[in-house]
Amino acid sequence: MLAFAYICACGADSSPAYNFLNITSSPKIYGLGGVNISSTDAGLLATEQNPALLGQEHSTRLALSYMRYISDSNFASIAYSHSVSERGAWAASLHYFGYGEIDRTDASGVSMGTFSPKDLAISGLYSHDFTERLRGGFAIKALYSAYDSYTAFALGVDLGLNYYDAERDLSLSAVAVNLGGQIKRFNESYDRLPVDLRLGWTQSFPGFPVRFSITAWNLTKWNLPYYHTGDGTIDDKPELKSSFASNLLRHLIFGADIIPSDKFYISLGYNYKTRTDMSTYNRNLLSGWSLGAGLDIGTWGVGLAFAQPHTGATTLMVSLSAGISDLIGK
Repeated sequence: MLAFAYICACGADSSPAYNFLNITSSPKIYGLGGVNISSTDAGLLATEQNPALLGQEHSTRLALSYMRYISDSNFASIAYSHSVSERGAWAASLHYFGYGEIDRTDASGVSMGTFSPKDLAISGLYSHDFTERLRGGFAIKALYSAYDSYTAFALGVDLGLNYYDAERDLSLSAVAVNLGGQIKRFNESYDRLPVDLRLGWTQSFPGFPVRFSITAWNLTKWNLPYYHTGDGTIDDKPELKSSFASNLLRHLIFGADIIPSDKFYISLGYNYKTRTDMSTYNRNLLSGWSLGAGLDIGTWGVGLAFAQPHTGATTLMVSLSAGISDLIGK
């Protein structure tokens, strides 16, 4: 149940039913704070963040990822891409979110066995280079959820733009995500998709082997209050926080890549919203921080990421990618 609590906390500003869509399958993105729409070298799995990050550089690329998440949750993804003519590319991906076994009880609390809730997202992406620096893309997502005897189906669309200046190593992006809605509901109530508008900046500077990123998200709503839990004593009650500074920081995710070479990276991210959503009176210095590392030699690549969003939860992600045409050619 801790996994459900975290997913709901991540999307406390909207319906929690589809907030698994905010969980990345890319170790580099996870290492950069969990959301990043402007990292142009993050690989095929990062195109879920922004379809405009997809390009011919990902042609015939296959990528797999696995994440051991909070509690007994296990997430897995697979993606493949191919080029189209001289300016386009398409990709297809499958994302599975399993939350382990949960006890099933009746209204009086009598055990009736267990069930295993799960979510599934199937996506098709397309991108097109308008100019040498400007690229646009879109993704269509089919979303299926099964929680015990309740099921739901939804369709969503992501629209993205990316501007990349190779000479300055400057990337600017804008994305509208999760446009759409439910086709089949769990029950009579309607669950909204977590519609969001996001802006991103990524850039390195001459002579300094670090690439910086700032991502602004949840831009459809300014007010993102949270409760400060206090010190855990009876007299110290939770306090609602909604100052200008806290709202601003809860809209921003900060990331940095150490890039000693074009084949290896170490990423560090800070997500203030994760830290405040998951805070407890028993402080966790690692909450909100994430760390990743990866190696990509072209023919194949591997990525790792680590975070501890809650004092009782350690998360680990691993990915593998390969150039199918390169492997066949060899």
